[in-house]
Amino acid sequence: MIKFYYHPSPNPAKVALFLEEAALPYEMVPIDTRRGDQHAPAFLAINPNGKTPALVDGDAVVFDSNAILLYLAEKTGQFLPVNTPAARAAMHSWLMFVASGIGPYSGQSVHFRHAAPEPKTYSLNRYDFEAWRHWTIIDKHLAGRVWMLGNDYTIVDMAVWGWARVVPYVLGTDPWEKLPNVKRLLDTVNARPAAQRAEALKARHAFKTEVDDETRRALFPQNARLAAAPGV
Repeated sequence: MIKFYYHPSPNPAKVALFLEEAALPYEMVPIDTRRGDQHAPAFLAINPNGKTPALVDGDAVVFDSNAILLYLAEKTGQFLPVNTPAARAAMHSWLMFVASGIGPYSGQSVHFRHAAPEPKTYSLNRYDFEAWRHWTIIDKHLAGRVWMLGNDYTIVDMAVWGWARVVPYVLGTDPWEKLPNVKRLLDTVNARPAAQRAEALKARHAFKTEVDDETRRALFPQNARLAAAPGV
């Protein structure tokens, strides 16, 4: 059976959605990142990057969320576009856009908006600008399209949905007037029973929610390094 290493954050949510949509049997293994589970040797042996999600399927180990989506789609033949060079090129391009742009810039916007100490004006301005720029590209692309790749619901929509769920937290405002097409995609996916089951996964484990010293050490080990060597 598939083992799915999960935390209720955007990247694992994408994978949870696929597993539920495809009705694949799996075992959820909670990784409580605010308690530091991602740094445990047993998890690092599966995912050397120490980030969620990860997936083990027999001898196959996959540890990037978009790579997991591609692996599962190819394994099952589900939620892929038509098998033409043009359609597959679009799929790979938008998946990588989410992986290299939407995810990192949204994550850094969250960090500098909600967690970083002052002064942070320059950093927040940079990542807020880039997060908005990337989400605006997605919104413009969705104009006149049902889904990211046209009329087919695919893993690209799942990848976008994972982060679209937290866009207000990412951007620190009510963004939907400026991103109406992203909101439409979010609402459409949210209405699917599989998405509701994916969201319900977080209730299966008492994931830590408070931010205390243990959490700061687990999430921001670089700060401990600064404290130990202020000149670094």
